[in-house]
Amino acid sequence: MKDSFYEAMIKRGYSRREFMRICAILTATIGLEASFIPKVAQALENKPRLPVIYLHLQECTCCAESFIRTAHPLLADMLFNMISLDYMETLQAAAGHQAEAAKAKTMQDYKDHYLVVVEGSIPLKDDGIYCTIGGRTAKDLLLEAAKDSIGVIAYGSCATNTCVQGAHPNPTGAVPVKDVVKDKTVIDVPGCPPIAEVIAGTIVHYLTFDRLPELTRLGRPKAFYNHRIHDNCNRRAFFDAGMFVEQFDDEGAKHGWCLYKVGCKGPTTYNACAITQWNNGVSYPIKSGHPCIGCSEPGFYDDMPMYAHLAHIPGTAMPFEPDKLGKVVTGLTVAGVAAHGLATGVLVRKKSGENQQEGGQHE
Repeated sequence: MKDSFYEAMIKRGYSRREFMRICAILTATIGLEASFIPKVAQALENKPRLPVIYLHLQECTCCAESFIRTAHPLLADMLFNMISLDYMETLQAAAGHQAEAAKAKTMQDYKDHYLVVVEGSIPLKDDGIYCTIGGRTAKDLLLEAAKDSIGVIAYGSCATNTCVQGAHPNPTGAVPVKDVVKDKTVIDVPGCPPIAEVIAGTIVHYLTFDRLPELTRLGRPKAFYNHRIHDNCNRRAFFDAGMFVEQFDDEGAKHGWCLYKVGCKGPTTYNACAITQWNNGVSYPIKSGHPCIGCSEPGFYDDMPMYAHLAHIPGTAMPFEPDKLGKVVTGLTVAGVAAHGLATGVLVRKKSGENQQEGGQHE
């Protein structure tokens, strides 16, 4: 049997205090109150590390790039302490028959006790010839791995909504994981790339409660996909004030105004980008100055053209017309700056005249 999360940490020189700190971080990450920290700690103390089989199918590996940059916990802690990553083509040392044998052993030894993570869509056209590994199609490999698993995480937009592969005209006949796996729970973790901490949160939730986390109606973990990016956006105040960037590099852009009018899909995109962010909470696209492209949403590549703004924002009662108000606010701002400058000039000249008059009186 594999070591527990706690046993693996102690063997690597971590203290009890450090273990509890990580438990606190993980508890907060999956949206639980601080009162659940002892329960999370108990689960990670006593339950063995969860075996994980990570499949790369029809994708570009950007999801794996996000995965290896997880900050809560760090990748090293996740790989060596929390999970047993038994198969992942981009990180494993083994190759060829040796790698496939390791995967087969995990599926045999840990039947109904391992998790499958899938990155990439599944091509079905022409008998699936567009993505094969070891002479076997992506569909066959996925069904084999999922058969005796506790569940499947479809990790990234390729796996959840087919992303660019499934865009018109979809030449490979790409489909998402949930269209292939029908007899297991499929947890969708969309994003291009997705947030890596979702995998850690899903695993900790399973170890703590012996069940997979509560999902939204679209099959996503509620802890990460229950709110729009718009709801927690750092530019939200500018949206509410009707202050919009009209084009990149204008005055509004330089002052960090709302990016809605240059195509931001934050108002209709459900993800934790604005809360969790990337690179240890440093930033996310909108904060960096680029509009959200809505990559978490089904059909985004065809249905939500980049840089074209939404015609309607659901769930928002706007007392103004953004297309008209943005230019008015910009004009008022420029006029205000000009008026301020003019008023300042008048006051300076008036003050100068008063000083000169006082000087003449003293003489």
